[in-house]
Amino acid sequence: MIISNKNQSLLPGSFAPKPVDPLFYETLAGKDGYALIAGVDEAGRGPLAGPVVAAAVIMPMGLILAGIKDSKKMTERAREKAFYVISQNAIAVGIGVVSHRAIDESNILKASLEAMKQAISYLDPAPEYALIDGINKIPVIIPQRCIKRGDQLSHSISAASIIAKVYRDRIMRSYHMLYPEFGFKKNKGYGTAAHLAALRRYGPSPIHRLTFRGVG
Repeated sequence: MIISNKNQSLLPGSFAPKPVDPLFYETLAGKDGYALIAGVDEAGRGPLAGPVVAAAVIMPMGLILAGIKDSKKMTERAREKAFYVISQNAIAVGIGVVSHRAIDESNILKASLEAMKQAISYLDPAPEYALIDGINKIPVIIPQRCIKRGDQLSHSISAASIIAKVYRDRIMRSYHMLYPEFGFKKNKGYGTAAHLAALRRYGPSPIHRLTFRGVG
């Protein structure tokens, strides 16, 4: 059977998703005249202990670094390597840290946005535009765009997700030295079965988020 080329668009294969351009949103901002574009993301919303950490990264326009993607889809070793590569190639990197106490005093959303605000404030040079992972804008006076699943769709946000994740993991590994019974070196504060069992046995440590379910 011969199939006309005019019918090719009706074939199942034509519905295969096209590859995502990791610089799509950066290019859009560039067309609007912005040159210093920061990708912003956070790590540590879900854990029962430790801070929330955010990172803001300004990459050179048009640069794509191999191996950079959503940090959740990378191994710890790959993230550590990418952390170094990003740090060496970025125009600027800023990191914000908000403690478990501040999280308990407000809530995790406000704390995350505060960490992102801090990360942007530490960028030098200052960004002209920001691409934010998620749906909530940051309280800063620069143009910004929120992107759902931004850590999968924007190269700059992917880079920020790696910086934030690695930096926070290093903090949690240092806390493991103080409170080894909770296994922070492995669980990074997330509510694993072993972590929850330790909470039942020992009660919360000084770095646990007391307002989170499963801690108190």
